[in-house]
Amino acid sequence: MHVGLKTAAATASFMMLAAAMPAGAQADELTLCWAAWDPANALVELSKDFTAQTGTTMSFEFVPWPNFADRILNELNSGGKLCDLLIGDSQWLGGSAENGYYVKLNDFFDKEGISMDDFAPATVYAYSTWPKGTPNYWALPAMGDANAWVYRKDWFENPEVAAEFKAKAGRDLTPPKTWDELQEVAAFFQGREIDGKTVYGAAIFTERGSEGITMGITSALYPYGFKYEMTPGKYDMEGAVNSPEAVAALEKYKAVYKCCTPPGYSDSYMDQGLDAFKSGQVAMMMNWFAFWPGMYKDENVGGDKIGFFVNPGQNVEGSTLGGQGISVVANTDNMEGALNYIKWFAQADVQKKWYSLGGSSCHVAVLNDPSYPTSSPFAADFLAAMNNVKDFWQEPSYASLLQAMQKRMHDYVVADQGTAKEALDLLIEDWTEVFEDDGKL
Repeated sequence: MHVGLKTAAATASFMMLAAAMPAGAQADELTLCWAAWDPANALVELSKDFTAQTGTTMSFEFVPWPNFADRILNELNSGGKLCDLLIGDSQWLGGSAENGYYVKLNDFFDKEGISMDDFAPATVYAYSTWPKGTPNYWALPAMGDANAWVYRKDWFENPEVAAEFKAKAGRDLTPPKTWDELQEVAAFFQGREIDGKTVYGAAIFTERGSEGITMGITSALYPYGFKYEMTPGKYDMEGAVNSPEAVAALEKYKAVYKCCTPPGYSDSYMDQGLDAFKSGQVAMMMNWFAFWPGMYKDENVGGDKIGFFVNPGQNVEGSTLGGQGISVVANTDNMEGALNYIKWFAQADVQKKWYSLGGSSCHVAVLNDPSYPTSSPFAADFLAAMNNVKDFWQEPSYASLLQAMQKRMHDYVVADQGTAKEALDLLIEDWTEVFEDDGKL
């Protein structure tokens, strides 16, 4: 997902890129809206090629992640004219399709020979389709992403540290493959002194205000086998949302939070995790693949000092989906230009350059290239994650569904209210009310 999600490695910015135009020529103009973070900067660079080829002036409105959903959804709801193109979160598809905010792209794709078979199936399903899984396309997959982990490889490979862990745990100190192992490793590092400094086990998501703790907790729920419904499309949540597996996953996440995070880590999401890891406070950090290129280049904790691992499994393999598709906003005053951008962006050679600049392409020409798994230290993990990603509700009422989960999960994990089973039972009550109001129950 990334619901209204993710972070801000950059502050909100508004940039204009104008190619030199012949005297007297009138340039088309397009404004593309997205979140403010490293991949957006890569898209600015990539889009210079579109300007050069078409003469279209590209403007960008990038909003910090904590404000992204409110800012852009308010824009859509009010019929504003700010965005011609929008890279919006997967959860927005249902509401944006049903409310007429996005252009349905099927006829355009057919006319231009754009095939969704050219994009990874999981990304088409999550970023493009509404109703889910139907061949009704409201976006082109733009930015593949999932929740994953980075760790201090240099600490793990320190001979004294590794020997002490093996003596204590009876196994080698390696990146955890299950949530049980993750807790064990995080607890081992918690409060340990490394290089003369007290360090902590793990930076995980606990943020209450937007979507943080939901993105973190689902990274435990999915590997335990969590499901939203007993029967897909039936909204029969009893026995699914509050299953024994879901209870165990929620208890595990709380255990990791209580035992193994830095002090005062009660309202943390992407930026706080990045800060904790870059400052050398934690052995492991949960965050999105989108940050890994920048993390690998970090002068202090990048390069050979770090390694990456896919979200640990437990009963099954599972990762929380991030990422977005790119859509044409229905009330654009430059429909032709906006569609031309989609057509340009869909090309295989453009997708390859997008990846080379730090974007995360969903195009099979990139992902299926034999060199892809070794193209970065985390590329193979990304392929593994995208084979088992799961997403939050993409219902038109997703915002209400998300707010309920944020509250119930934060109340249990951080505020110590009730049991895991009680939190999930209350969540079912909240979600039932939403779906009843929508006439779906």
